[in-house]
Amino acid sequence: MKRYFIYLAVILLPIIAVAQSQENKSDLEYQSLIPITKQSLLKNVNVIFNTRLAFDNRFEEGDYESSNFSANQFRLEVKGKIHEKVSFRFRDRYTREHKVGDLDNMSRSTDLAYLVFALSPQTNLTVGKQSADWGGWELDYNPIDILEYNDLIEYADNYLIGAGLSHTLKNGKNTFGLQVLNTRTKSLETQYDGYDISGITAARAPLAFVASWRGSLFNGKFQTNYSYSYFTEAKDKVMNYLVLGNKFNSKKFTLMYDFQYSLEDLDNKGIASNIVATGFQRPGEHVKYVEHWVRAEYQVQPKVNLLLSLMTNNTYSELNGSSEKLVTTFGLIPTIEYAPFKDMNLKFFASYVARKYDYSNYSTTQFSAIDRNTGRFSIGIIAPLLVL
Repeated sequence: MKRYFIYLAVILLPIIAVAQSQENKSDLEYQSLIPITKQSLLKNVNVIFNTRLAFDNRFEEGDYESSNFSANQFRLEVKGKIHEKVSFRFRDRYTREHKVGDLDNMSRSTDLAYLVFALSPQTNLTVGKQSADWGGWELDYNPIDILEYNDLIEYADNYLIGAGLSHTLKNGKNTFGLQVLNTRTKSLETQYDGYDISGITAARAPLAFVASWRGSLFNGKFQTNYSYSYFTEAKDKVMNYLVLGNKFNSKKFTLMYDFQYSLEDLDNKGIASNIVATGFQRPGEHVKYVEHWVRAEYQVQPKVNLLLSLMTNNTYSELNGSSEKLVTTFGLIPTIEYAPFKDMNLKFFASYVARKYDYSNYSTTQFSAIDRNTGRFSIGIIAPLLVL
């Protein structure tokens, strides 16, 4: 019997050798879709699926309204280095309508599309569509981690085309920035479409100037994220915007507080305009927003986090020669997160988003505004999925 195996091996060995030779030859004939000379670039490139999926249950005035599954967030992100001193970042939101702004000529679904040039080890120049460095920790978060934004960030154009310069001091604890950006993504006429803007002239250079400071004090236990912005909304119509973001860190507990103050000659956010235009058909003018946002995070166990967000906004507008308070909004978001994997940033969450809209007597009397409250109970998944 052994002789038969020997004879069989003698017969098959030449055949296997020929087949192996043909296989190796075939490998040489068919090249990779990505040329070998380009493959080294991929080690410096990340592709991320920023995802939040949830089963949402909605309530109005305490009464159950509806339930459905939803892709709350899906933002495709690609970032990396293409040169020793040049990097890029691109992020597009698939859960927003693709609508090109007639001022910046870019889709509003595109959050980020910029290049970063390293002018020195401490100094960077950023050019393209970028996040306005308005300060505060709420805007600093990955959007998939914010279940509901406070009013100013929710209604503002947060991603604008322009250029920014940042410099980090040698101690690495303080970074100062200056940005020059478009004031908004749309032209004046489009931004205030449907309102009477007669007598308001579009600015020749609708630009925003943003100065920021990010600081780290007391061995990183206290961090600042402050900014001041000056916007030219229209001719002789400007906006002053101040944000003071504060963060306290301990081993298992983090507390953040953002104060935001926006003084707008012409209502950029549209919150006041949605109320007063029912009577005047003009956008709000001499509008003031005063906002507070607090977020507390506590790590109960390595895999379990408890979070609580509190927020409020007060809206004022000048009407008939005096400043009137229009509405106060409130938000309460208790959340629990469970992260089962040590080597993967994926979290299961359960949360309740409670919102209340408390209109002033002036708004109730003059514009027939009605108080209301809403709720949303969600269970789902949050994950910035690194796929490459």
